[in-house]
Amino acid sequence: MRKSHPALRVSVLTIGYAFLYGPILCLMVFSFNDSALMTSWTGFSLRWYIELFQDQALLDAARLSFLIAALTATTAVVIGTWAGYVLARMGRFRGFGLYIGMISAPLVMPEVVLGISLLLMFVEVSRVLGWPDGNGVFTIWVGHVTLCMAYVAVIIQSRVRDLDRSLEEAALDLGAPPLKVFFLITVPLITPALLASWLLSFTLSLDDVVVASFLSGPGYTTLPLEVFSRVRLGLKPEINALATLFMLGVGIVVIVVYRMQRRVVRRDG
Repeated sequence: MRKSHPALRVSVLTIGYAFLYGPILCLMVFSFNDSALMTSWTGFSLRWYIELFQDQALLDAARLSFLIAALTATTAVVIGTWAGYVLARMGRFRGFGLYIGMISAPLVMPEVVLGISLLLMFVEVSRVLGWPDGNGVFTIWVGHVTLCMAYVAVIIQSRVRDLDRSLEEAALDLGAPPLKVFFLITVPLITPALLASWLLSFTLSLDDVVVASFLSGPGYTTLPLEVFSRVRLGLKPEINALATLFMLGVGIVVIVVYRMQRRVVRRDG
């Protein structure tokens, strides 16, 4: 098979990266623009960052989104890990097909259908039990956990299936109970997958618009909903400043998680 010329490979990579990250770079540059217009550069300024940190509605929405995302990621990893472990280790059992279908449904179900069904469920539960009294943090959190848990289960299932079962079997032969084997043997071995699952769930929750639009209530507007409502009325440079801070935060988190994964892999290897 004939290899392509190095210059051609470099050109293709350059065009691909420019297509993907060029708009993001422009957005970050224009966040320091002094003009209120999004397309004309008039000079360097930090005015939009100052206005961003004075926008209480946007800050409250960001605080709520980060809280829900952290709770969602943690809960989804706990539930999804058990679900993925059952799929990978427990073999077939009565109702196995239904179990797989329930786990995989959020992956293929449109988010509009998921949001509507959860909304109708909460309305009926509130009518019968009187709780929850309106939509808020709890309803959004349940919706996001339902969505993210399926992704976690798939990741953990594939990781557990690749493990060497002899390590777990040796611990069981030495008298360790299954629960202790899971926490002392299995969990350390799948730590990189757990970190990746947590990060993916956090991102999905933080980025969600559709499910949150059905399950949010007055006074509980998440950041994507707040930004989406403002964008429909016209773009403002403070949104560029917010996106730049998000990119900086995401970059730091990705670097930290990558270093943690490398440390775990190096230790286990």
